[in-house]
Amino acid sequence: MRILFDSRSAQHKTPFGTVRTGESCVLKIYVPDVCAAIGVNLVLENTDDQIIDELPLTASERDGKYQIWQCELSLESGLYFYWFRVQKKDDSFRLFKQGSGTNMEDGEKWQLSFIPSDFVTPEFAKGAVMYQIFPDRFHKVGECDLNDKLGPFHIHEDLTETPRYTADCDGNWCNDFYGGNLRGIQEKLPYLKELGVSILYLNPIFMAYSNHRYDTADYKRIDPMLGTEEDFAELCAAAHELDMKIILDGVFSHTGSKSIYFDVDGYFGGGAVSQEGSCYREWYRFHRYPDQFDSWWGMPNMPNVEELTPSYMDFIFADEDSVIEKWMKLGADGFRLDVVDELPDEFVKPLKERMRQINPDALLIGEVWEDASNKRSYGVSRRYFVDAELDSTMHYPWRKAILDFVMGYDDGKNLGESIMSIAENYPPQVLSCVMNILSTHDTPRVLTLLGDPFEGDREEKAERYLTKQARAVAIERLRLAAFLQFTLPGMASIYYGDEAGMQGYDDPFCRRYYPWGSEDTELRDYFAHLAKLKNNTFALREASVLVKKAGGGVLIFERPTEGETATIYVNRSKQEIKLPQGCELRFGSNVSFDGENYRLLPNGFCMVYTYHICL
Repeated sequence: MRILFDSRSAQHKTPFGTVRTGESCVLKIYVPDVCAAIGVNLVLENTDDQIIDELPLTASERDGKYQIWQCELSLESGLYFYWFRVQKKDDSFRLFKQGSGTNMEDGEKWQLSFIPSDFVTPEFAKGAVMYQIFPDRFHKVGECDLNDKLGPFHIHEDLTETPRYTADCDGNWCNDFYGGNLRGIQEKLPYLKELGVSILYLNPIFMAYSNHRYDTADYKRIDPMLGTEEDFAELCAAAHELDMKIILDGVFSHTGSKSIYFDVDGYFGGGAVSQEGSCYREWYRFHRYPDQFDSWWGMPNMPNVEELTPSYMDFIFADEDSVIEKWMKLGADGFRLDVVDELPDEFVKPLKERMRQINPDALLIGEVWEDASNKRSYGVSRRYFVDAELDSTMHYPWRKAILDFVMGYDDGKNLGESIMSIAENYPPQVLSCVMNILSTHDTPRVLTLLGDPFEGDREEKAERYLTKQARAVAIERLRLAAFLQFTLPGMASIYYGDEAGMQGYDDPFCRRYYPWGSEDTELRDYFAHLAKLKNNTFALREASVLVKKAGGGVLIFERPTEGETATIYVNRSKQEIKLPQGCELRFGSNVSFDGENYRLLPNGFCMVYTYHICL
């Protein structure tokens, strides 16, 4: 007989997942009589694997041949790990986590987070549909004043051309443009509204040299090629008229070398390099002035900043005329923090607090590629959730799990575990607005990845497209992947053009210009249908999720709410699945009906509703 403890079961732990400060967490461990245990202790550790407390459990009620030991604890905000020490008459042993059960002397530790009691996330983001736009490549209206555009630059006359993937003849990178602008985005707002989108996330729009604009030149100015400050204010106002929000990209861990602040070429005057006594010099980490300095991933065109420099913090968010305040007062509804793991908690937390002072409903998203609840960077455990720093994260863990399942690399077991692991580790208010992605500007297009996960050089990838047969396979896989993306907790984020069938490998091929007039309208309509399903289904906007079965090609999970439950079925096995009698089919692919019962056929997926009475 095994010792029983499952942190995901109400029988063993309440509440499920994270706990608010001021609330109690009750743990119950079932120890069989054959163990002859005379005591059980809960051993608490911090994020540096140091034991910080050892709490005795109390023997309470019995369950057959099991003695139940329990404890109740309430801790200050923080991330903790725990295991049990089972004491016997003459010795003791340690008990760790193994799968959903326990194991003696070997295994993992359980995770427990206590979060601030007043931690809330914006209601508008919960279960929303987001649309990510790479501004230069979406849509162009009119011409922009390029007199102040940092050069040199090249503008594609043919919008169907492949983005440059090598340096130009002078050695310049990422300086080719298509001319997409803010007025172009505004013109397409009705299209996005019809698609079901309520949040727009824009990649950087501030003045910069490169086409990706992650090398900021002036945080307080729109890049001339994109338009003007007035264009931005009009875009926000038009979006708000349609009940849509605008999220900007905050790139605060580094600037561009061609910026006002660093000014490597002396273009602006007064920069850390162009003027030795510059007020900006303290922002940068020089090893030998002026030519040796810290830079982002060793790229000299993106010098790192010392984020905790008081003048830098004042400039970005603390001053009344700060970067954050300027753009939020012009209409921005929040920010996505680029490489947030390179921003100290001491920078992120007050930035979030300042955002909420300006707009209590502001949204802050962090770029995190791993489980953000236990993320460590530069040897430090991050406090994204236990200090209420982030409302949401770019959700790469589920992206990988979904694509592995759809591609057949996983039979559903790993996806099911990923769903429940994140649901347990993330606060529910965060889980309901995580940014669920299939593609981004940093990944291959999902359609390409699902049809031809080709590993080759850039020259080979540049003009490589899916064959007709491979594309048909990829479309079917994408339909399933998107179905999972939209039915899991969080925001479903569409990377511009995925709904149109755009293809492309990694950067820059995932950043082509939107194919207006040549879209895959059938695929676009499918995404619109999924968006309508998510927008109109209360259960899909909440955080609750419970995996009922995962493995053997079958995945079943529930999205329960009071009085009704949405159940998602995916069948990649060779057998039919009989669906519950009396259920209401809300969405289905490869579902048969014999007049009495629904059956999910192989390669089918669906969502059904069941109603129940809560007593």
